Amino acid sequence: MNQCADSPGGASDRMLQFTQPLQREVRAAVGYRIGVVTVTYNSQAVLEPFLRCVFSQTLGDFLLYAVDNGSKDETVELLRRESDPRLRCILNSDNRGVAEGNNQGIRAALADGCESVLLLNNDTEFDPDLFEVLIWFLSRSRLGMCCPKMMYFDDQNRIWAAGGELQSWLGYRARHFGLNELDAGQHDSPRIVTYVPTCCVLIRRQVFDEIGLMDPRYFVYLDDVDFMYRALKASVKLLYVPYAKLFHKVGRLTGGVESPFATRYCTRNRVFFLLQHLGILRSAPILLIYQAYIALGVICGRFNLASFRIKQRAILEGLALWRAAS
Repeated sequence: MNQCADSPGGASDRMLQFTQPLQREVRAAVGYRIGVVTVTYNSQAVLEPFLRCVFSQTLGDFLLYAVDNGSKDETVELLRRESDPRLRCILNSDNRGVAEGNNQGIRAALADGCESVLLLNNDTEFDPDLFEVLIWFLSRSRLGMCCPKMMYFDDQNRIWAAGGELQSWLGYRARHFGLNELDAGQHDSPRIVTYVPTCCVLIRRQVFDEIGLMDPRYFVYLDDVDFMYRALKASVKLLYVPYAKLFHKVGRLTGGVESPFATRYCTRNRVFFLLQHLGILRSAPILLIYQAYIALGVICGRFNLASFRIKQRAILEGLALWRAAS
């Protein structure tokens, strides 16, 4: 299903509050140009519908920064074929990771005078009013960040993330609100949340001045947790906007959360995050519980031996990363 079609059903009926005068207000607002940042890596399978969605937006005052991390497929060729003058390509010869790729795009957007940055995965499709709704709420709320309701692309009435939270009692583990729930309107009220995956989040430039960019040491996975944790500690508020909706092709480009690649980086980065932000004394009980969880998972058949070995090596990698940073 192409979410980019000019359909009137893109937003909730409550979006009727966005009258033509308010839309003109958004378009005329000085300093609300958006820098859209997406990181590509062998993204050929998803890139064309993503670009159609971007360049079909009702709010046209944006620049798209596509940062390619050394793709080996036709990704770069597809980008070069795109004729829209709002596209800016940053082509890396190697894979620098999602976190540093985002940083390259953020730096370019800020240098070009963009007053807000939209971090946006390219394995997504979305309605034509996504940018307009998000920038309207960001400008009217005067908060630091905002995010849409995120649905599964392959099951479009099922929620992937209706905002989320960092669970402090579990070492600031991230949790998606509404994960796997059928959408019956139970998450249709805007609210302040403490976490959202950076699959799609609009951020004021002042936030980067205050807390910095993404931490490139994470490479991929949990870089968003680290960023949202720093935002939380700096009292930067994040608004969940249910009237904007995005459809995410979860795991389409990385093999899913159970792949060896995801297992390695999620485990490594979880260990690094805990040690970096909580210190060794506060992290030790959580890491011991985590080790027990892994062992129990092997006994119960939740993890196979190959996955167990990947996790154990990744724990050591996380420790080494922390020592190098200390």
